[in-house]
Amino acid sequence: MSALAALESRRDEIVRVRHDIHAHPELAFDEHRTAALVAERLRAAGIETHTGIGRTGVVGVIRRGNSPRAIALRADMDALPITELNEFSHRSRHAGRMHACGHDGHTTMLLAAAEHLAVHPDFDGTVVFIFQPAEEGEGGAPAMIADGLFERFPVDAVFGMHNWPEMPAGRFGVTPGPVMASADRFDITITGRGAHAAMPQQGLDPVIAGAQLVTALQTIASRSTDPLDAVVLSVTQFHAGEAYNAIPTRADLCGTVRTLRPEVRKATRASMQRVIDGVAAAFGLQIEMVWREGYPPTVNSDAEAAFCRDVLHGMIGADRVDWAIRPSMGAEDFAYFLEKKPGCYVWIGNGAGAGGCMLHNARYDFNDEILTLGASYWVKLVQAWCPPA
Repeated sequence: MSALAALESRRDEIVRVRHDIHAHPELAFDEHRTAALVAERLRAAGIETHTGIGRTGVVGVIRRGNSPRAIALRADMDALPITELNEFSHRSRHAGRMHACGHDGHTTMLLAAAEHLAVHPDFDGTVVFIFQPAEEGEGGAPAMIADGLFERFPVDAVFGMHNWPEMPAGRFGVTPGPVMASADRFDITITGRGAHAAMPQQGLDPVIAGAQLVTALQTIASRSTDPLDAVVLSVTQFHAGEAYNAIPTRADLCGTVRTLRPEVRKATRASMQRVIDGVAAAFGLQIEMVWREGYPPTVNSDAEAAFCRDVLHGMIGADRVDWAIRPSMGAEDFAYFLEKKPGCYVWIGNGAGAGGCMLHNARYDFNDEILTLGASYWVKLVQAWCPPA
C-alpha cells in the first residue's frame, strides 16, 4: 500500500486531530495544549519525544538502519490574535484567538507523517520532526536554535511547508533562492517646535517634515534600489497633534520594510537613514529612527529545492508542480533554520473553495482535503533523503 493510500485510510482520524487543534488555538509560546497533544501522539506511536525546546517546542526522532543521513521536517503550532468569524463546528472556542494561517493543518500533516513512518519505517537514517512554537512574529525558530536544536539533533538539511490559498489544491510550489522576505519594523520620531497654527513661522512643523519624509522614503525603492531587487517600504502609521489650531511639537511615523536579499536589506536601512538626515537638515529639526530587526529572508538552497521538486515530480507529476514560483513579500521564521542548515520551504495549494480566503483572514480555514497529500509529501521526502538499504 502506498503512503498516500495508507494515510487516506486514516483520513477521518487525521481530520479529527486537525479540527481539535483548530478549536483550541494557542498564541505564541503558549501552545501548551497543542504541544501536549503532539507529544502524547508521538509517544503513543513509539517515537522518541522531547518537549520544552524553545519553551513550548516538541521534537520527535525516529532512527532506522545504519545510514548517517539525517533529515529535519518542521511544522508550526501557534495561532493568531484574531476573532474567528466562521460558524462550523470546529471553530475556535476562544474569542480573540484563531488558527487563521493553517498552522493547525501544518501540525496535523507532520504528526500524521511521523505516525505513518513509525509504523512503516521504509527508510535508512534519522528523521527529526520539529513542532515549532511562535512563528507568528515572536521567533520560535531562534528560540529552539538557542536551546541547542541542531546540536542535540544533528541533521543534514531541514524542510518546511506552508499552505497557500492562492494555489489550487493538489499543486505545490517550489523555488530555489528567496521564497519569503525579511520583515523589519521602524519607528521614526520627528521633534520640532510647537506653535499656534495661525503663526506657523514661530514653530518648526514636524507634520510638514513628516509628510515630506513619507514621500521621500518612497524614492528608496523607486530610485535607490536596482529595479530587479524587490523592496517594500510601507509607512503604516502617522501620529501627530491633538488640536485643530496648534502645530504639534512631535510627530511619529511607523512602518515595515521587506526585502528578499540580505544585502538589499542592509542597503535599504542605510538609505533610510540618509533620507532622514536630509529631511532633518532641510527643515531644521530632529529626526531619530529606531530600527527593529525582524525575520531575515527565507532563502532556499538550490540543491535542496531541486531535490523537493524531483520528489514532487515523482509523487504527483511535473504538471502539478510550479517550479521557480514568485516569492512572497510576507515573512517566515523558518528563515532562521535555513541560516543554519541547507533546506527548502515549499507551498502546498490550499485551494480557493470554502475557507480558501487568504491567510490571516477571520474566515480562513485549512482545507482538510490536502491533509493526506501534505503528509504523504513528508513521507516521500524522508524516503528519498534516507533511501532504504
